[in-house]
Amino acid sequence: MMTVANKEGVRTETPFRFDNVGSFLRPQKLKEARGAFAKGNISEQDLKAVEDETIKDLIQKQKEVGLKAITDGEFRRSWWHLDFMWGLQGVEKKGISKGYQFKGEETRPETAALTGKISGENHPFVEHFKFVQQFADDEVIARQTIPAPAQFLAELQRPENVETTNKLYSNQDELVEDIALAYRSVIQDLYEAGCRNLQVDDCTWGMLVDENYWASRHDGSNVEEIGTLYVNLNNKAIENHPEDLIITTHVCRGNYHSKWASSGAYDAIAKILFAQEKVRAYYLEFDTERAGGFESLVNVNDDKLVVLGLFSSKLPELEDKDNIKQRIEEASKYVPIERLCVSPQCGFASTEEGNILTEEQQWDKLRLVREVAEEVWGK
Repeated sequence: MMTVANKEGVRTETPFRFDNVGSFLRPQKLKEARGAFAKGNISEQDLKAVEDETIKDLIQKQKEVGLKAITDGEFRRSWWHLDFMWGLQGVEKKGISKGYQFKGEETRPETAALTGKISGENHPFVEHFKFVQQFADDEVIARQTIPAPAQFLAELQRPENVETTNKLYSNQDELVEDIALAYRSVIQDLYEAGCRNLQVDDCTWGMLVDENYWASRHDGSNVEEIGTLYVNLNNKAIENHPEDLIITTHVCRGNYHSKWASSGAYDAIAKILFAQEKVRAYYLEFDTERAGGFESLVNVNDDKLVVLGLFSSKLPELEDKDNIKQRIEEASKYVPIERLCVSPQCGFASTEEGNILTEEQQWDKLRLVREVAEEVWGK
């Protein structure tokens, strides 16, 4: 039985009642082109032509399914985060001996390492955004997704990178300042290109609530110390941004080939992340018990919105609508229902490998999210 009454709550700005986190499964044609380019069999121009074609098709499908915020599905990227970092000045792509460890699987062993001081001019993502922006209209906006500044800092302080990072930045405050300045530069360039919705993806919070993560650290730091560093950096990177640029953040616990990386409720970081980060909304993973309950949402301050990631982008099976509605009702005890929206917990392909489901199952999942949103908040 339906337990959430219909609400007249259609939103005309992002986040929307029915929303999505960003990435989509790469079509076979795109995978083949990327493989051919990697082997030197086609030119960069040839690859871009395939990217352009498949992104146009993806945008049309996003419009058809009813999404009001369109993206390029991260089709020009290999990773949800590293490609952005590689596009910053003073950063290079680097192969390492070990990838990120997920539950039962290890990723490709790549990272972003410093070669010099960091800056943000001429970032390739600006041109990527311009391509999507041409398809925005009165009905849909173009959204850009980037990894959080805190995610970049965490990457630079990985064991494989920390020595090089410390050689170039002996003072952490200087490192934080340069990261923030680089991000501000990119954000301003995106804004001038027409961007009015920026989603900042941040898995650092998923690490900070995981007991195994802390068991691997031996530097005497704690959740409050690192969490405060991360939120201050994120805020510094977006301070003084234009008022009509809506910045949101997305938090998850890892999404690679349908596997997860970390586990833990938001409780330990809620008073830092939900109360202090100066964003308009949070896209939050809530599709499994690994994310804990909704109680910590009471810390979401001001008039911020919460997009409940109640649907799994990892699994092809469709969720039970009544169960989802019950969970929305439960969450509304902590955040008023007019400040809630729904989405999958993460993208369908945070890396080019993609999750283990078909493209049709991906669209079926989004159609279900839309149906629930319309039944709860109205069309």
